[in-house]
Amino acid sequence: MSFYSNCQSDKCPGSMTGNPLNGLTEKVCIQAEKIFDACIKQTQIENYSLTLTDPTPATVTYPLTFISARSTTAEATVTNLNVERQTDKPCARVQATVSVPVEVLYTDAAGVEGSATAIVSINQDVLLYVPSPSIMPFTVKAVASVVSPEATYNAETQGFTATLCVTVILKIAMPVELLVPTYGYCVIPTAQDYSQEVCAGFFELPLYPQGKGTPCCNK
Repeated sequence: MSFYSNCQSDKCPGSMTGNPLNGLTEKVCIQAEKIFDACIKQTQIENYSLTLTDPTPATVTYPLTFISARSTTAEATVTNLNVERQTDKPCARVQATVSVPVEVLYTDAAGVEGSATAIVSINQDVLLYVPSPSIMPFTVKAVASVVSPEATYNAETQGFTATLCVTVILKIAMPVELLVPTYGYCVIPTAQDYSQEVCAGFFELPLYPQGKGTPCCNK
């Protein structure tokens, strides 16, 4: 079993029924990352130059034929950060460069399939709420997803000129200690082992035939 398969205990996470105050046992201090603000930006970028590094296999016969490209991780790197507070608004202008690694799949001129890494960097210029100055500093984090549906080989760079579909989420985050009401500790259900149960139909048969049977002939 698991939390979401068949956990019947009221100490398992899930939807609430009845009065949500019933069962509260204590106030607990938890350490968490608080997100003060976040925004998402989705854009299509044309003619982006993908510079290939670390090809596998290492020996490549040019030119290359593009297959696909997709980001390999959701966590992006934030550089060139500039946060400018607005005097007339409770927010700030956040400028940054968000970079995410991308795996590019291709076939070379010899018909050998290969892959390489490229870095996609996107400039962001948005308005986000930032908390007032405190001892604990906030950080600007980014989550990104990049997909390239099509690209053409660039002989000059030995890479690709691609069309990119990009999603970037910028977040203003800070590690904090929060006081929250709880229902106590979770009850962890016993694991249910995965089984293909190839013998299930056979094991469900009765040990001996049922009934008295029917005569095969009449005399």
